Amino acid sequence: MIPLVEPGPVLEPERITRYSRQLMLPGFGEDAQRRLAAARVLVIGAGGLGSAIVPVLAGSGIGTIGVADDDVVELSNLHRQLSHGTGDIGRPKVDSLADTVRAIDPAHELIIHRERLTSQNLPAILDDYDLIVDGSDNFPTRYLANDAAELVGKPLVWGSILRFHGQVGVAWRDQGPTFRDLFPSPPPADETLSCELGGVLPSLCTAIGSLMATEVIKLVVGIGEPLLGRVLFYDALTARTREIAYAADETRAPVTELIDYEEFCGVRSEPSAEDADTTSAAELLQWMRERRPVRLLDVREPHEAGARRIPGGQLLPLGRLDAGESPEAPSDEPVVIYCERDPRSRRAARTLMERGFRVTYLAGGIQAYVAVGGDVVGDAVPDAESLDAAQMETVNS
Repeated sequence: MIPLVEPGPVLEPERITRYSRQLMLPGFGEDAQRRLAAARVLVIGAGGLGSAIVPVLAGSGIGTIGVADDDVVELSNLHRQLSHGTGDIGRPKVDSLADTVRAIDPAHELIIHRERLTSQNLPAILDDYDLIVDGSDNFPTRYLANDAAELVGKPLVWGSILRFHGQVGVAWRDQGPTFRDLFPSPPPADETLSCELGGVLPSLCTAIGSLMATEVIKLVVGIGEPLLGRVLFYDALTARTREIAYAADETRAPVTELIDYEEFCGVRSEPSAEDADTTSAAELLQWMRERRPVRLLDVREPHEAGARRIPGGQLLPLGRLDAGESPEAPSDEPVVIYCERDPRSRRAARTLMERGFRVTYLAGGIQAYVAVGGDVVGDAVPDAESLDAAQMETVNS
């Protein structure tokens, strides 16, 4: 493998002592250490993955590390983001991470980008780095990072974690496939679960973060076999790993420009003039967990609600609603209408809006709610009538 970075100046005696344990590695030596010292690596995210990746890169001798993040440290971060402490709550994560790096080695240059990366600012930032590491927690940033790296032909090390599972890969145009070859399009936004809603095992951050940092070292130095065209999956509960190999999609249109990635991933959408507002499954799950006041209106048939339903709320089948029946009197609580997927609830929402009700409908229905980890009552296997109703929604959508 060809090293990514040319060697820097000859190491001072103190640096040789500091890195003595890795200098003696077979095939490593002082030349490799000088490459690390000359490397410039941009890390996206100073949270779960970033707070694990950056200290490893600093300890290994990466000369210049850039960190991009606009978030601040919160109490709920501390169980897994081990570069931050209780005294850092309320501080920008990049500032806290900078203190961690200085404690490891004051000679390191840490460049702080206290901003959210976008299609407008990332290209200029990336110009100053040899390699990009994506430790973000959302799909818009993942596709942005991949496309920006693909446009300039620089390698991207990416990883993700959720609950008890993590994955790591390397994307590098002209050297192998990219993230878009593996995931041509993002999942529906309403089915996307975050660590905030789905949870994450704290040790998973350090495990996946260390694997990502290792890929960076291999690329910079030119040793080993990088995860190009391979994705490593790790299951913390079984302590098993597996690989999935993939190749470049020759039919895929090349990336020619950076786009609006929130729109691409369906995170932000303009509401239709004839449609009601939506509530995503992730939003409803958060409201339920926070015990916020919310009224649920189930417009499915009784046998469907008997199979499984979201706890609480009122059952008012769409047929009865169309016949003129209305739900309980309006209140100040938000009303969320749901069905199996969402076609019936969209129709019900329009009907109730015409009657003066202020409502939203659950995008993706109870199926999306279950997919993001929402609890349901019953959870029985739907009978034939229920399955027919779900299929009818697909036909009518």
